[in-house]
Amino acid sequence: MWEYTLGGYQVLKKWLSYREASVLGRPLKTAEVEEFTAIARRIAALLALAPNLDASYRRVARGLGGSQTSIGVRRRFL
Repeated sequence: MWEYTLGGYQVLKKWLSYREASVLGRPLKTAEVEEFTAIARRIAALLALAPNLDASYRRVARGLGGSQTSIGVRRRFL
């Protein structure tokens, strides 16, 4: 989960980098820790769902036929 990237950035690492004590001048607040935990749980859910989502995408893409249509659907889903 720590390695999960979005837009080329490790999501959890990037989130924490803006909230380091040296940047904020204080430790994380409870609400910030809870938000980090919620983000981590969302990423875990996405990773758990990924195989099923990938399989669904492949079924939809195959059913649409032409490559132009498949590319359009892929852009929407990604």
